[in-house]
Amino acid sequence: MMISTLTAQAAALSSEHSTFGQLPDGTAVDKYTLRNSHGVQASIITYGATLQSLLVPDKAGKVEDIVLGFDDVQGYQNNGTVYFGATIGRFGNRLAGGKFTLDGKTWQVPLNDKTNALHGGDKGFDKRLWKAEETKTVDSVGVKLTYVSPDGEMGFPGTLQTEVTYSLNDKNELKIDYRATTDKPTVLNLTNHSYFNLAGAGSGDVLKQVATLHASHYTPVNDKLIPTGELPAVAGTPMDFLKPTAFGKHIKDDHPQLKYAEPKQGGFDFNWVLDTKGDVKKLAAEVSDPQSGRKLQLFTTEPGVQLYTGNFLDGSIHGKGGKVYPHWGAFTLETQHYPDAPNQPTFPSTRLDPGKAYTQTTVFKFLTD
Repeated sequence: MMISTLTAQAAALSSEHSTFGQLPDGTAVDKYTLRNSHGVQASIITYGATLQSLLVPDKAGKVEDIVLGFDDVQGYQNNGTVYFGATIGRFGNRLAGGKFTLDGKTWQVPLNDKTNALHGGDKGFDKRLWKAEETKTVDSVGVKLTYVSPDGEMGFPGTLQTEVTYSLNDKNELKIDYRATTDKPTVLNLTNHSYFNLAGAGSGDVLKQVATLHASHYTPVNDKLIPTGELPAVAGTPMDFLKPTAFGKHIKDDHPQLKYAEPKQGGFDFNWVLDTKGDVKKLAAEVSDPQSGRKLQLFTTEPGVQLYTGNFLDGSIHGKGGKVYPHWGAFTLETQHYPDAPNQPTFPSTRLDPGKAYTQTTVFKFLTD
């Protein structure tokens, strides 16, 4: 095993590089583990630029891994449709019919979600091997991952140079910075698909965990989970998380949107329009677990966030340590531009032109009550 260490702030922060496993062709998959002085530890693997584990102390100092994932590469390869912890690209969320038109030309992305393209097609960024190097600043340690997506990959135009940098500081902030450039006009919507359970991954469902979303509007969907183009207020709907509300309070309500997200029992899988308007210093969302006292705060430059409550987890997946991931066993907070934006003229644009850089920053901050 190859180990290297970088230190900052007089060893309060450290990073470690090791081998996570191998792809079927023998290519190594590396792991980078970031640690701070408060017991927070994040591990990132080069397969999918994936957040593989995230250890966070509770109010009593007990550390638990709070993200879903697998102990080996094969787990990720054999369960590729759940996207545990992965970097999503080129286009996060859904594209209706897998199509979009750019400068009069229509492009086709492979369909992998019934009639839609989801998360960049069936071999998106989550299934690519990224290059990586350790980074450090005066107050953080990190890992920068890079991937070059060739022109035409998964049906998208332009050669895309992509960087994703994870960094951890002693404020218990895990920051993800994204940067991309293209040599042809294209569309782009990057995000991270970590599934959180603040009581610990595999500990049960998240229905008693309490969320606040600073979002007065959302993008409702049709029965194919494609936005209708409307931006109604959340007031008076189960999508109202403006005040702290347990996930389970309205998840089973008899509301058509919840049935679209999970036809049998209901669930959340929608994009909320953030009131923070791209200001990364403003709190976009907060989720807390009353039992453990863990609290997650979300900050982002993105205009939207997809809250998904693990509606299609059914207990069949065994993750790290053999733990079972049950129905509603986690939630995601996927910071993003709105779903299907290239086909929705009233939504913020996801177009990226040569000479311009795509950038976004998302911060997950951890506290205890």
